[in-house]
Amino acid sequence: MAATAFALVGDRYHNSDYIRTALTRTLVEGAGVSIDFTDEVTMLNADTLANYRLLILFRDAMIWADGYGEQAASEPPVPQRPATATNWMSDAQGQAVRDFVRAGGAALLCHNVTYIANDNAPFREALRAATLGHPPVRPYRVRVTNADHAITRGVGSFVVTDEQHYMTYDGDPEDVLLRSVNEEGLDFGGHGAEVEAGWAFEDGDGRVCYLAPGHTIPALWNPEYVKVQQNAARWLLREL
Repeated sequence: MAATAFALVGDRYHNSDYIRTALTRTLVEGAGVSIDFTDEVTMLNADTLANYRLLILFRDAMIWADGYGEQAASEPPVPQRPATATNWMSDAQGQAVRDFVRAGGAALLCHNVTYIANDNAPFREALRAATLGHPPVRPYRVRVTNADHAITRGVGSFVVTDEQHYMTYDGDPEDVLLRSVNEEGLDFGGHGAEVEAGWAFEDGDGRVCYLAPGHTIPALWNPEYVKVQQNAARWLLREL
């Protein structure tokens, strides 16, 4: 039987194995969503998406084709090449995501995908945000700002130790469901201690949800956040 979701996951700083492990528990076992996982970025295209109801995207913008610049003893020596990152998502891929959603598909966009939006206008239109960056891993509280939405109904505030992602949010303020706040008052780059951490909206005939926490398995497996992820999958698939 064909899987329901196509998940493109993993990058240099976010190993695909922890994402697969975490989402297998929360979404596959916990919410009954069948998922085909891959870390091959070229598979994100209109032809692939035509086979699925849900896209899960959980990776940043960068490909390091020449490696990461590590040096170590080797005989014979390994030729050294500059560590250079390039952006992997083409405008055509970004447009494929937008078209997929507007035609009735669903997208669960996670954690560091906001980095992709800085240099990809079609994807930014699909996500409705772009990154400002993040401070080092630290505790922060996630607060529900709309308890009436199906994704957050019955969910309480919770604390994770995670990357607190900051972004420029382009969408409707009424679509915001979650905000993250550093309760010690620590900010990032002058952007304050609090920022949007989750939103959901309908776009054309489809649905989109973005969720910011996710740098570690403990964050993804926080019991309240598990509820959010499972509710999000069900809402996206019109089961809620």
